[in-house]
Amino acid sequence: MPPHQIACIKSSKSPIEALERMIANYGNWPEIQNYYVQIAALQYSTYDVQQDSTTYESGRTLKENIASLFTKYKDEEIKQGFAEMKAAIAQSPNFKGVGVEMAKLETSYKAVQDNATPSKNYIPKLYWYGMHNQFHRWMFGDKKWFSSEEEPGKGSGFIRADFGFSYTDKRPVWSKMKDALPWTLLLNAISLFLAYLFSIPLGVWSARRKGTIADRITTFVLFLMNSLPSFWIATMLITFLTTSEYGMNFFPTFGLGDIDDEMTWFEIAMERGYHLILPVFCLTYGSLAYLSRQMRGGLLTVLRQDYIRTARAKGLDEGRVVWRHAFRNSLIPIITIFASIFPAAIAGSFIAESIFSIPGMGKLSLDALFSRDYPVVFTVMMLSAILTMVGNLFADIMYAVVDPRISFNK
Repeated sequence: MPPHQIACIKSSKSPIEALERMIANYGNWPEIQNYYVQIAALQYSTYDVQQDSTTYESGRTLKENIASLFTKYKDEEIKQGFAEMKAAIAQSPNFKGVGVEMAKLETSYKAVQDNATPSKNYIPKLYWYGMHNQFHRWMFGDKKWFSSEEEPGKGSGFIRADFGFSYTDKRPVWSKMKDALPWTLLLNAISLFLAYLFSIPLGVWSARRKGTIADRITTFVLFLMNSLPSFWIATMLITFLTTSEYGMNFFPTFGLGDIDDEMTWFEIAMERGYHLILPVFCLTYGSLAYLSRQMRGGLLTVLRQDYIRTARAKGLDEGRVVWRHAFRNSLIPIITIFASIFPAAIAGSFIAESIFSIPGMGKLSLDALFSRDYPVVFTVMMLSAILTMVGNLFADIMYAVVDPRISFNK
């Protein structure tokens, strides 16, 4: 390797770092940009040189020096490179066109030095690109939204339910979500139904028996259930209830079962349901414990209100007081929680679906994160954000339904 190349490698940085140093030294980006464009033009001009015995060695030296210019930012190194390139150009008449571009390069570099304004690096500047930015292109596609013109093949975007293509298998993102969404909806629908079905009556029952032995035992059990992480419970269930090693091979380990064309709908439902028992349990027990505790606390707060004491003073039985007068007003915390649970019905459960190999949205999102499949990740995150807003809107509406004191009128 020639000595000038060895020195270049030892002293130079990457092209990006060299460009940053150039900007820091001179500050005038338009001139620097023109300088780098001219380096590329000089490099392209060498491709048209007619090769013969007089251009081989000089051409090699010329190309090496041009390539090294992209990584140089010190004035003495750049000028040394210019001198070596001019000497190589002078060795053959075939480099006449290269000499013209070389003169332009020297002029552009002189403009960088003559118009140096490093102080501009310390002046903040705000750039506004309007709709012409990466997010809006992903959201709205390439359509010209403010005109009637549209190029053929353009106009795709999230707003049009065109989520792009997966990086891993080149399938449309919507196609992959369409396969995964039904299983996530099924799992979460069953889980939410069971959680609310048992947590609300359990919370009311516990609140009506506050301070009793039964209430203390129930509180302890629910606190324990809420504290146990779902991934640990799922691992324990698989270890002790799905393997013959412990003599309790009661449930399948993973998957959704084997379905063939000869099975009836009842047999298919039984096969699917048999495989979903453990995943549904892992999704339900934590929500049930948390919701029942919130229901108990909300009802106890309402039972201390003056209008509840008035109802009791009128001689109404306790069941009528609780279910007719206190129950609706104690649902505010439950509705608030539902607003946060609602997006998970679409986004899925990363833990349960991954551990039990359920091909739902949670597993799809987790696989996309690990493989950096950004079209899938962005789509799932955007849908989750939209559903979060929908859930909050639904919760606000339900507040006024369950509690007449809450009104959105001025």
